[in-house]
Amino acid sequence: MPSTAATLARMLSCVKLASGYARVALLLSAVALGAMSGPAVDAREKAPPLHGLWIWKGEGLLHSASGARALLAFCRSEKITEVYLSVPQQDIKSEDKAIAHFVEQLHGANIRVEALVSSTTADMGGSARAKLMEHVRAILRFDELHGDQRFDGIHIDVEPQQRPENKGEGNLQFLPGLVSTYHEIRVLAEPRGLTVNADIQGKLLKGDLAARRALLSALPRLTLMMYELSNPSDGKSVEEKAAKVRDSSQEMLARAYQGLSDPGLARMAIALRTADYGKLVPQMLQSLDEANSGNPHYLGWARHSYNDVAPR
Repeated sequence: MPSTAATLARMLSCVKLASGYARVALLLSAVALGAMSGPAVDAREKAPPLHGLWIWKGEGLLHSASGARALLAFCRSEKITEVYLSVPQQDIKSEDKAIAHFVEQLHGANIRVEALVSSTTADMGGSARAKLMEHVRAILRFDELHGDQRFDGIHIDVEPQQRPENKGEGNLQFLPGLVSTYHEIRVLAEPRGLTVNADIQGKLLKGDLAARRALLSALPRLTLMMYELSNPSDGKSVEEKAAKVRDSSQEMLARAYQGLSDPGLARMAIALRTADYGKLVPQMLQSLDEANSGNPHYLGWARHSYNDVAPR
């Protein structure tokens, strides 16, 4: 008879292929079984937080041995466990061997690689979303051909909030289209074993219960861009900046999940950027782990971006 842990693993793999009520039923069954499986589930829950890093214009590293070495050295020193690599759709086929070699080097350093796709209009549907989806399909075709050199996930950077009509704290009219975009990508990616993550801004966490449920149910992972809390010339001490990071992250996580106990809600990473902290970014990121590592909704931190610190 198969072990409880093996049965749980098979059930979780089936969840990827299910949809709608079947997915919910499988998830509930897996949760119940996991409660009985003891050490295997405990070990997974105690996994360390992820540490992510954006790499924009990633094609510039593909043919640079020194650039790749510098990136790997940075990832080791900063304890990076996954990167979000931006490679234009047109390069995925023409540069496939170089991309595969680059991904192989990162995998050799135990670093996951998510392919970064971006848009400011995909939430509107039509040709804008079709363009983004074709980028996703190009990544999936690449993965089919490259075995161990394949991408590990899709990282979505869709930013409807950049458009003038979507400005304003309470203006979430774009949310249904954004959630629909997430669903379309998830349906393609998960059956092929890819994780799916998306960057979100803080105002999405200020929606009502239904809005937050829709957002947090759309994907298994989200990354909150927690920007503009500080700036390098604001006169605040390191301790004051770190305290603000800790307090704000705890407040935002509490706000996001308030009133929600649905199974399968997204876990959330929190991103900080160089422009807000300069050389203090590593200390601020450490503050995030210290403040939130006991929160089951906390996924880890992410740093924007390698391009700010890469050797010129």
